[in-house]
Amino acid sequence: MQQPASPHALVFLEHRQGDLDSASLSALTAASQLGGQVTGLVVGSPEEVPSIVEKAKKLNGLTTLLHSASPQYSTLLPETVSPLLEKLLSQNPPFTHVVSAHSSSAKSILPRVAAKLDVPAVSDITSLEHDAASGSTTFTRPIYAGNAISTVRASSSIPIKFFTVRSTAFAAAGAGDAAESEVKALDSVEVSDAPTEHIGTSLTKSDRPDLGVASRVVSGGRALKNAETFQSTLYPLADALGAAVGASRAAVDAGYADNSLQVGQTGKVVAPELYMAFGISGAIQHLAGMKDSKLIVAVNKDPDAPIFQVADVGLVADLFEVVPEMVEKLKQ
Repeated sequence: MQQPASPHALVFLEHRQGDLDSASLSALTAASQLGGQVTGLVVGSPEEVPSIVEKAKKLNGLTTLLHSASPQYSTLLPETVSPLLEKLLSQNPPFTHVVSAHSSSAKSILPRVAAKLDVPAVSDITSLEHDAASGSTTFTRPIYAGNAISTVRASSSIPIKFFTVRSTAFAAAGAGDAAESEVKALDSVEVSDAPTEHIGTSLTKSDRPDLGVASRVVSGGRALKNAETFQSTLYPLADALGAAVGASRAAVDAGYADNSLQVGQTGKVVAPELYMAFGISGAIQHLAGMKDSKLIVAVNKDPDAPIFQVADVGLVADLFEVVPEMVEKLKQ
C-alpha cells in the first residue's frame, strides 16, 4: 500500500495597502498545524508585490514563497486570479492542501478553483487535525449560526484539500529571526476576455481600530434611536477605551451605522478580549458573530434579553445613563 504524501500546504496570502492581512496570517498558522511544508502565494500588481514579498518571506512557518505580479492582479477578481491557481495546481503539484482566510475575495476564488479541479472545499474551519498515516484531514466548522459544530473529514482520496479559515480561531503568525523562506517568481496567466471589471473600491475611513482585529469592541443596537444618537453615545466610549465600533443588523438596517460595522452571521465575526453590547437584544444572528469574545458585557433595559444568556457581565439599566457615566469614570 502506497504511503500517503506528507502534507504540503499552499497558503493564499492576501494584502492591502502594503500590509499582509492579519486573517491570512491566521490561515498560515492553521496550515502550519498540518505538520508539513508550507508554501505561501502572493499575487498583486508589480508595484505592490516586491514590498509584500519582503515582509512575507520572514514569516514563521513558511518554507517557500511564490509570487506573481501583473497589472491585472491589482484587484483580486476571481476571473483573473483563478487561472493562475488552476495552472499551479494542475501540473502534478506537490501540494496536498490549499488554504486561505475566510475573506470575501478568497470565498470567491478558492471554491471556483476547487470546482475546476473537481474537488470539494471546506469553508470557515475553526480547527483541524491531519492524520499522516491515512492522509485524511479532519476539520470542525460552525453551522446553524454557530449553534452546532460540524466535524468534516476529507479523506486521502481527495488529492488536494481546499479550506478557508475563520481568523478568530487561530492566532496570527508572526515574523521570526529564523532563515528566510525561499522565494520563487511565477509567470502570470493573462486573461484577455475577463467577463467582469473592477470599477472602484469604497472604503470607510476611521481612526479607530479595525473591527475585525480589534481587542476591544463597543457595539450598539436598535435602542440607540438614530445615527446621531448612535455616534454621540457610543463613539466617546469607544475612543476612551481605544475600541472599535460595531453594530447589530437592526442598527445597520435602520441606518444608524455603516454596514462595514455590522457584527453577526451576515456581518463580521469578531472575538475580542472585550465586547460591550449596548441596547442589543441578542438575536441568534448577532450572537453568531461575537459569542467567542473573551469577556462580554451587556447593558439592556429588558431583563429577559437573550444577550444576557451569553454575557459574562450583565446590567439591566438605561444605556443613556450608563454610557455617559462610564465615559466620565474612564476619563478620571
